[in-house]
Amino acid sequence: MSAVELDGATEAAGTARRTAVAGLVAFLVIAVAGISWAKWDPYFHKAFVVAATHRLGVSILSGARPAPPEPSLGAAVGYALTYFQAIWTALVAGLLVAAAAEALLPRRWLLRVMSGRGRLGAVAGGLLALPCMMCTCCSAPAAVSLRRAGVPVGPALAWWVGNPAINPAVILFAAFVLPWPWVVLRLAAGLVLVFVVVALVARLAPSARAGAVEAGEGADDPGPRGWGDAAVRYLRSLGRLSLTLLPEYLVIVLLLGAFRGWLFPVAHGLGAWGPLAVVLFAVAGTLFVIPTAGEIPIVQGMLGAGLGVAAPAALLITLPAVSLPSLAMVWRSFPPRVSIALAGSVALLGVLTALAASLLLRT
Repeated sequence: MSAVELDGATEAAGTARRTAVAGLVAFLVIAVAGISWAKWDPYFHKAFVVAATHRLGVSILSGARPAPPEPSLGAAVGYALTYFQAIWTALVAGLLVAAAAEALLPRRWLLRVMSGRGRLGAVAGGLLALPCMMCTCCSAPAAVSLRRAGVPVGPALAWWVGNPAINPAVILFAAFVLPWPWVVLRLAAGLVLVFVVVALVARLAPSARAGAVEAGEGADDPGPRGWGDAAVRYLRSLGRLSLTLLPEYLVIVLLLGAFRGWLFPVAHGLGAWGPLAVVLFAVAGTLFVIPTAGEIPIVQGMLGAGLGVAAPAALLITLPAVSLPSLAMVWRSFPPRVSIALAGSVALLGVLTALAASLLLRT
């Protein structure tokens, strides 16, 4: 190679590095600004209110009523309006961060941070989820982007599930509202889900690395080639995520809101159902969608209504961990058997949490 060619190659490598650093800085600015607006700042102020009142609002399932309403169009619209009013800032932030992760970060850098398979990948993804504190639906767009960027199944799944399952703000709110054994149970179930269950479920993928290549465009993309290219890539990613994920999300939220009275039949002598009530609540909690920390007033309300500890305990982890809308959003990004196994594992973990509560806790 001649001196001129060598100088040209060195200059090109330097330009690529500067562009990569600029993309990383732009991503961090978007992520910090979005999460601060949607999560850090409001949760900081809310923590003082919850600590003083020992309440986190009313149950989103029933509001001021003793039980959820029967299926109707009004129930669907009412729930959707209440739900989206609670999560819209987080949803916007989730979309902005997801587009930035896909469009601005060099994929080889992203894979260097979120790599590994099995338990190692779950640890990386779970730890990176801690400061984000998104609900399962608001973190789903970024999980889709991580898979498109080539991140293996294990860490991408752990990041997605870790956001709601081990959300430190939720644990703090629970400590202010619920008796301390419930807080320990919630934290233990979340840690088991993210760092044990996810690692096991990820093994169902053909291979952590091969699955990533199938879902994305590979790890060879060096990132944007300049500010103009970065803007185009970002807007294209944001538009694609919004158009492909939001319509189905809205429809499923409306359906779940309409039929929440059937999913959670607390007004139908649930205490006489025995173990069947626990299984029903575990499955319903896995499918249903709530805002961040919405499980806490739901459990508090059910305990106050005298439903015992088992059925509410099943909701303690199943409600936040996944939901039917979030599973639909990531369905094309993870192997179907992984998504199905994850949902089944969440429901089973809910049953086991209920069993532990019935043995260890009292109302």
